[in-house]
Amino acid sequence: MHATTKFAGNESSVAVTLAVDLAKDVFELAFADAAGRIVERRRLKRGPFAQCLVNRAPLSIVMEACGSAHAWARRFMRLGHSVKLLPAQHVRPYVLRNKTDRADAAGLLEAARCGDIRPVPVKTTGQQGTQGLHRIREHHKAERTAAINLVRGLLREFGTAIPAGADKIRPAVLAALEDGDNDLPMPLRHALAGLLQRIASCEEAMAAIEKQLADIARDDTRCQRLMAANGVGLITATAMSAGIGDFARFPSGRHFASALGLTPREYSSGGSRKLGRISKRGDVYLRTLLIHGARSALITACMARKRGQTLDRTQQWALALAERKGHNKAVVALANKTARRLWAAEHHGVGFDPDHLSQREQRAG
Repeated sequence: MHATTKFAGNESSVAVTLAVDLAKDVFELAFADAAGRIVERRRLKRGPFAQCLVNRAPLSIVMEACGSAHAWARRFMRLGHSVKLLPAQHVRPYVLRNKTDRADAAGLLEAARCGDIRPVPVKTTGQQGTQGLHRIREHHKAERTAAINLVRGLLREFGTAIPAGADKIRPAVLAALEDGDNDLPMPLRHALAGLLQRIASCEEAMAAIEKQLADIARDDTRCQRLMAANGVGLITATAMSAGIGDFARFPSGRHFASALGLTPREYSSGGSRKLGRISKRGDVYLRTLLIHGARSALITACMARKRGQTLDRTQQWALALAERKGHNKAVVALANKTARRLWAAEHHGVGFDPDHLSQREQRAG
């Protein structure tokens, strides 16, 4: 498929911008001049699309930050073109009328002219590789969880209840398999033994990926700085380093926390201002890791207080907030504070300090 459309009356216009609606096999291209008018359209298959920009004058290429976008962006940048990746959810309002490939390409051109839409930085192959390891690990973890839940449910039907905790599964299942007095049929015993092997296989695969992530973190100074924060471990540090890229693209720590969906959703009109629950926008995986890390840090602070150990300023603040607002709200607030402090540490090039006191707080005191 190789369809080209040129518009009459625009022969003298020179295309400076190219909007590409990406797909698996068929790509819609819209060339626009400096005024934003579309002067040419093309609909290409994968082969011709890969060669259409070779030996062409540099263009400003606009694409949605979706699957395969980063690979195409790196390829076009090597050819001398500039590439801008826009978040897909921010492009959608600029698509007029029905949803078609041509309308999507035209909407990209309009969205590219909006200065309030922040482009997504093009990821390197190393960053995408690290993110790929995280996705494979999540796949193994989901498969392991599904197998554990299946084992629990099957044994419960035969009167065997397994205590909470993944480490309780294998001993309980082996005990049930070795018990000749229970009602487990022999075919089910063999199937349960196979599920145990699958669980062990998933755990081994996860451990192997974690070892690879540890090797990556050992050579990444930013990962090492991130891991110095309370509630940030190997998984969170490598995921954040690969997913966020350059922290400097965020004007402030508040913008960084907002991009992760950790700030309240606002409902304001006129003189009335109302803040609701967190927006849950941005990267779900990073937000989940930060919240789980904050939950672990808060539990650690509770245990340290019970043992009479010295608490840093962040732990004291989190515990006091938990007493006023509840445990879960304190966890999310701590995740928000951690994200903002991580941005500040990267911005100022200093290590993470849980006892840090901002200049605003010093003046208020």
